[in-house]
Amino acid sequence: MFNLIKKIGIDLGTANTLVYIPKRGIVINEPSVVAISITDKKVLAVGNEAKEMLGRTPDSIVASRPLKDGVIADYKTTESMLRYFINKAIGGVRIVRPEVMVAVPAGITSTERKAVIDAAVQAGAKATYIIKEPMAAAIGANIPIGSASGHMVIDIGGGTSEIAVISLGGIVASTSVRVGGNKFDVAISEYIRKKYGLSIGERTAEHIKIEIGSALPLKEMGAMDVRGRDVVSGLPRTITLTSHDVTDAIQDELNAIIQAVKSVLQETPPELAADVMDKGMVITGGSGQLRNLDQLLSRATDVPAYVAEDPMLCVVKGTGIALENLESYKRSIVATRLTAR
Repeated sequence: MFNLIKKIGIDLGTANTLVYIPKRGIVINEPSVVAISITDKKVLAVGNEAKEMLGRTPDSIVASRPLKDGVIADYKTTESMLRYFINKAIGGVRIVRPEVMVAVPAGITSTERKAVIDAAVQAGAKATYIIKEPMAAAIGANIPIGSASGHMVIDIGGGTSEIAVISLGGIVASTSVRVGGNKFDVAISEYIRKKYGLSIGERTAEHIKIEIGSALPLKEMGAMDVRGRDVVSGLPRTITLTSHDVTDAIQDELNAIIQAVKSVLQETPPELAADVMDKGMVITGGSGQLRNLDQLLSRATDVPAYVAEDPMLCVVKGTGIALENLESYKRSIVATRLTAR
């Protein structure tokens, strides 16, 4: 029997977009990348296929990320990307316009929020709901957000790091810094260029971060061969990079996240701060998987920290759960827009 898909949860991330359908779970997890033809502005590829083109396109094609630092940088391209993912999630002929809930950074402005809602509506949503990422992450990490107790979540994505203390279904103290996995990648590229005179691409930097990256120096130092273009000669060259190099490269970005966590702890009322000390900080987000990040944050704040199960999936799972249970979570939803039927 054919099941009509009436609700879709979307984690619209700078690095990846994930789509959740109630009772089916996560149906899409693809890079937030779109390839466009410069001559006729036609979308040629989205997601995995478009990411394969990054750094490899001819002059007539541009492969880019339409979101920057967690918000829409290119409206038309974001709309095309959302439409593609909604259509792919629904599959076949669309009979009904679905209700869509989108997770956005906590620090988003009202103008940026409106851009997300408008893009979702133009992409085919009947109703659009907006939920803040730290709230969605907490729900997805099975944190009881409705209890009269303080819970701290640190969601580190590709474009932003969201830190929030949640109690009674609302955010008590929060901040959003535009530092995440993409800034780690840029820092690694810059470090290799300065120290080794080697120019590498975005995908290579990301691969290095995943393979040997660590927030603290590893006891057993890792190493890998890295290929790139020599800055002076312009010819291909290979170097051996260590995990200590990567740790050094991303120190400034890690410090920015630490300062943001400290600022939220300083804003948190004493009773809730005591709860956080007792329960610890929960780390979510794809970039929350960086080795030893939990230990670094614990050392810097003297508050226990641990990584949630499936950290990359917490936001989209929470978005889907909130959409399935709108009445229960209506206090946690920050914006709604219904379209004419």
